Amino acid sequence: MPRNLDMTALRSFIAVADAGGVTRASGLLNLTQSAVSMQIKRLEENLGQDFFSRAQRKLTLTPEGEQLLSYARRMLALNDEALSRLTDSAFEGEIRLGVPHDIVYPQIPGILKTLAGEYPRVRINLASSFTTLLKAGFARGGYDLILTTEEAPGPGGEVLARRDLVWIGGPGGTAWQRRPVRLGFKDTCVFRPIAQAALDAAGVPWEMGYEGECEQVIEATVAADLAVSSRMRGAIPPGVEVIEPGNALPGLGSLSICLYNAGLQKGDVVDALLAQVRLAYCC
Repeated sequence: MPRNLDMTALRSFIAVADAGGVTRASGLLNLTQSAVSMQIKRLEENLGQDFFSRAQRKLTLTPEGEQLLSYARRMLALNDEALSRLTDSAFEGEIRLGVPHDIVYPQIPGILKTLAGEYPRVRINLASSFTTLLKAGFARGGYDLILTTEEAPGPGGEVLARRDLVWIGGPGGTAWQRRPVRLGFKDTCVFRPIAQAALDAAGVPWEMGYEGECEQVIEATVAADLAVSSRMRGAIPPGVEVIEPGNALPGLGSLSICLYNAGLQKGDVVDALLAQVRLAYCC
């Protein structure tokens, strides 16, 4: 008994079953009648079954043939799909995706892993920056898709979700209670002016506890309870915790997660990426 079925023979088997005879099937397959008949005979001999009843010069499927036909259709469909995905130029190339650093985790790694498995010949070039820089790069044609965190979307923007902006600090920390409260933000972080304005409006004195552009240093400073910062709820970095409402810090309101599509890339891959992003971020 063979361990593998002959895909070419299965293709001929399906053609004969659909066409109702070897003559028509051979024309559809661009093979000679004898070649098609030999493939069917070999398939029957290998599996020890008769798949066609040949009474009265008309081929009809036996019960075993009907069962094999169901399997054969599924096997060939998977075979053809795999060949298409791995050889069709429509499933290769590069997509440029920009995402603000504070909403990369936890959604983006899973999205990239899924797309890499489904379309292994497509490269998704991920860039992480601030919303203002991403939108500027998008306007110059530097990205195919970007996500942003902003109060309201600009032209062409699609709101995926609206999320609260929350204070974060070290686990069990007290930095939020000290005055002036020390802040940890990148110089160009869009959350920084929002937090400073909220503290000013509430009459809470503050000072910057970090200057620069290194996100890891900021997160380490906050995790060590040397400063507080803010993030969108649902995108909290490891090693810190949300300082829940009811503390001595003012509310920060909410922001939108927005999606922008340049529309330059078309096809199944981009459609799949858009669907994954919407599923991950919509709420």
